[in-house]
Amino acid sequence: MRLMSPGKLAVPLLLPLLLIGSASQVVVGQNTTNFPHIGHVDRFDSALDALIAEDATIEVLCGGFDWAEGPVWVPEEGNPQGGYVLFSDIPHNAVMKWQEGVGVSVYMKPAGYTGVADYGREPGSNGLALDALGRLVSCEHGDRRISRLTKGGGKVTLADRWEGKRFNSPNDLAIHSDGDIYFTDPIYGLPQRENDPLRELDFCGVYRWQPDGTVTLQSKEMSRPNGIGFSPDEKTLYVANSDGRDPRWRAFPVQADGNLGTPRTFFDASSDDRIPRGGGDGLKVDVHGNVFATGPGGVLVLSPAGKLLGRIVTGERIANVGWGNDGSVLYLTSDMYLCRIQTKTTGAGRR
Repeated sequence: MRLMSPGKLAVPLLLPLLLIGSASQVVVGQNTTNFPHIGHVDRFDSALDALIAEDATIEVLCGGFDWAEGPVWVPEEGNPQGGYVLFSDIPHNAVMKWQEGVGVSVYMKPAGYTGVADYGREPGSNGLALDALGRLVSCEHGDRRISRLTKGGGKVTLADRWEGKRFNSPNDLAIHSDGDIYFTDPIYGLPQRENDPLRELDFCGVYRWQPDGTVTLQSKEMSRPNGIGFSPDEKTLYVANSDGRDPRWRAFPVQADGNLGTPRTFFDASSDDRIPRGGGDGLKVDVHGNVFATGPGGVLVLSPAGKLLGRIVTGERIANVGWGNDGSVLYLTSDMYLCRIQTKTTGAGRR
């Protein structure tokens, strides 16, 4: 989902690799380690210094995308630093792959819509995650489902409806250690959004999928549920609301049976005058319970108590984040760019 203004800010960069035009275009690789830097880190509290070094920089790894989303790190077996990043380019209906020393390429296309008719501006996949077996799980806009990529390369539909009605457009997901998948379902992937004639549900929900195929509605009180992630002990599920009229992140207690209890407000962007009022998109949590949440102006760094410690600012809108490498590198999908920043912490769960 695109946050803030629809216009893009021009960033004068000579990128080491630039993807131009269609996402299906062949791309020349790169082997540079001298990536250009953009943006800055706002420091609102000294506690941020334990999470992000004062000299940390935001590196642009590749660019030229229409709207990048859902980064996930795919590790190389036996090599904690080896692997690659997968991320969605939603308008191009593609999942892209970036690897150090190689560059960017198309990993999967189509990625979120397999029909033959036009399906609006955002047909592709959105949030991505790996399950316990390393299989790619995708939120798909156009096909309106949660899918899993098999080791043989085929896709399996995990869920595409609740009580016989099709989802709006699954947006983001978090996978519990027991295999349950919790996901959000706003309207951003529908061609006409809330007014789309294909829409079958009159609310935007938070759902739970269980490995036996059971799908249960966990919440329908949020106007635009979006980013989602667990606390390190998996006793709390954080959910962002991308509605600027209600720019609050909720914290849901995860009950013993796996269902969600009544949420509390974790952070309200309208209550802090250091940042603009605005809703949230993707989020991830570190091993200490700090929440790295995309929101007004960048990635908000929130303490386990919901205190705003700082903000990672690229100068572009940021859709989502994901931990990578040994767990200490935070990858950012920032509008047309894939970026990263080295942290002094590590991600919780990393799925």
